[in-house]
Formats: sequence, C-alpha cells, structure tokens
Amino acid sequence: MPNITVQLLAGRDIDQRRAFVQDVTNSAVETLGARREDVRIVFEQITPDIVANGGVFASEDESRSEVVNRFVPES
Repeated sequence: MPNITVQLLAGRDIDQRRAFVQDVTNSAVETLGARREDVRIVFEQITPDIVANGGVFASEDESRSEVVNRFVPES
C-alpha cells in the first residue's frame, strides 16, 4: 500500500488537488502495481513562514513572491 505525503503551499483549490490525486494514483497503479483503493495520499499544506530555501523563509524571499502571492492569501 503506497502512502504518499505531499507538501505544498496552502491555497490550491479542491479541483487542483483532485486532479493531482487522480494523476498520482494512476501513476502508482501503473508504476508500482498497487491497487487503486490502496493508494493513500495525504496533503500537508504549508505556509511560507514555516519553510525556507537557501536559508531564507519563502515569505521573505522576493524570488518566490510570485508563487507565494498566487497561492497564499495575505493575512
């Protein structure tokens, strides 16, 4: 039984997550030979203030501002 954990910035809508789940499930069935009903996918939605790349929080990294602003509403 594949257990797949996906970490992504919060803000993706249910349709985006649904499409992702279908694609990943199909890949697990085809590639791993898993039964569709045994593929488990868990989303961990993260915020830009708890993840850093290259020593800089995503919330403070100008090079990531376009992605952060697209998915994470300002508080």
